[in-house]
Amino acid sequence: QVQLVESGGGLVQAGGSLRLSCAASRRPFSNYAMAWFRQAPGKEREFVAAISWSGASTNYADFVKGRFTISRDNYKSTVYLQMNSLKPEDTAVYYCAAYGDGSSAAVKYEYWGQGTQVTVSS
Repeated sequence: QVQLVESGGGLVQAGGSLRLSCAASRRPFSNYAMAWFRQAPGKEREFVAAISWSGASTNYADFVKGRFTISRDNYKSTVYLQMNSLKPEDTAVYYCAAYGDGSSAAVKYEYWGQGTQVTVSS
């Protein structure tokens, strides 16, 4: 079993920044792709970004390209999501997903965190 603990969410004004972190409890962490998804009230969960096991390859949803950056530190078993130029429509619960294939399909990820709330005020 893998536990994923997210942190870094909160309330921020439009145009501001937040950095989300997701720490995994089990090794090996470095063998698998990781991803971030989000779910806004009344909407389905959607893909945000993914990163390959080495960090060399990343994949982003169109609506975050140029604003969000996903990265990982395999030594710390942690994946990050740096979010800049935040918009009110980015308001959602953000979920970390582990042990996946780097794609945008939620079903391809085996473990999920509990989520962290991000609220962007206008």
